[in-house]
Amino acid sequence: MLPASLWHPPPVRGGPPSPRGDRLGLCCQSLSDHAVGTDPPAGRTGQRQNRGMRTRLGCLSHKSDSYNDFTAILPDKPNRALKLSTEEATRWADSFDVLLSHKYGLAAFRAFLKTEFSEENLEFWLACEDFKKTRSAAKLATKAQRIFEEFIDVQAPREVNIDFQTRELTRRNVQEPSLSCFDQAQGKVHSLMEKDSYPRFLRSKIYTDLLSQTQRRLS
Repeated sequence: MLPASLWHPPPVRGGPPSPRGDRLGLCCQSLSDHAVGTDPPAGRTGQRQNRGMRTRLGCLSHKSDSYNDFTAILPDKPNRALKLSTEEATRWADSFDVLLSHKYGLAAFRAFLKTEFSEENLEFWLACEDFKKTRSAAKLATKAQRIFEEFIDVQAPREVNIDFQTRELTRRNVQEPSLSCFDQAQGKVHSLMEKDSYPRFLRSKIYTDLLSQTQRRLS
């Protein structure tokens, strides 16, 4: 029998965890909380982080930017045949405005933006185009306020990415709306899509698969 001074009781199973275990548990809990959004960041920084998280989640979900059946994105009736020539689709690469002026090009570009969670840019541009066709003064003010609240205002449901000066200028313009009150903001968003999203669209599988489909139809 060992002397009492040399004998130590065995560790008790189920005892309190080690400090390292506590740190690991807290780390996992923190990651879990971030993933489910239990502690969302505040302000504009939080919005940018949330958008980044949405993009990463989209990648993790393996969402494809390829379309085997392009009737799903057509602006016409459901199940209508794709009436698009290879020459028409090829011309979309000539310029961004050529793409936007073609109804199928617009539909394909919108489908691409949805895979990047940035379709609000195109929707804002289209809303501005529709706004400039307004002829009623009463409707002008109502539509201007709706567009501002939906796309321009801070923390708008579909806030577009514009600088502070453009946002404040647009805010002042909406107070006395005219057909040109969104021109600067629309121009900024158009330029952003043209320089950023448009080149990626031309390299995307949505566009290359669509070109292949039109070429197969001719062969």
